Amino acid sequence: MAYQLTDKVVLITGASGGVGSAAVQLAKARGASVTAVAGHAKAAAVADLGADVVVGRDESFGREEFDVVVDLVGGQRWPDLLAALRRHGRYATSGAIAGPEVQLDLRTLYLKDLTLIGATIYDESIFPAMLRRIESGAVDPVVAQTFPLADIARAQEVFAEHRHVGKIVLTVAP
Repeated sequence: MAYQLTDKVVLITGASGGVGSAAVQLAKARGASVTAVAGHAKAAAVADLGADVVVGRDESFGREEFDVVVDLVGGQRWPDLLAALRRHGRYATSGAIAGPEVQLDLRTLYLKDLTLIGATIYDESIFPAMLRRIESGAVDPVVAQTFPLADIARAQEVFAEHRHVGKIVLTVAP
């Protein structure tokens, strides 16, 4: 199923991570207005990726402001994300770093006619389309740091510090 983001207002949580940084760029490439959620120290980097507005992780956003929420974080703010969606809004998730369990008031779901999407695997056309966007320069994968596989413990430490923007990459020697 293809989702149109053209002329839509999108909120992206975890926008400074590898998936989040790609989501910001993809939404912009599709014509969306993007509000990104990221730590204050990362706000400029996320804005440079194309976010129109960057809000801090603890800042609030309005009710019924967004057509789409791409949530890569999960956790306790989940009800706020659904409240931020407009009627007929779409919520997509592909991460739960802030917590995998959330509270859902079913009335929010059915009274606003929301669509909830778990996003891990798409049809075969998605990957080639993403590669075309990368090759055209519309999306630039953000790599924060690269570590050899032997340094996986250090890579995990850097990841847990939450100071990076983009992906932490492990390389495997041939």
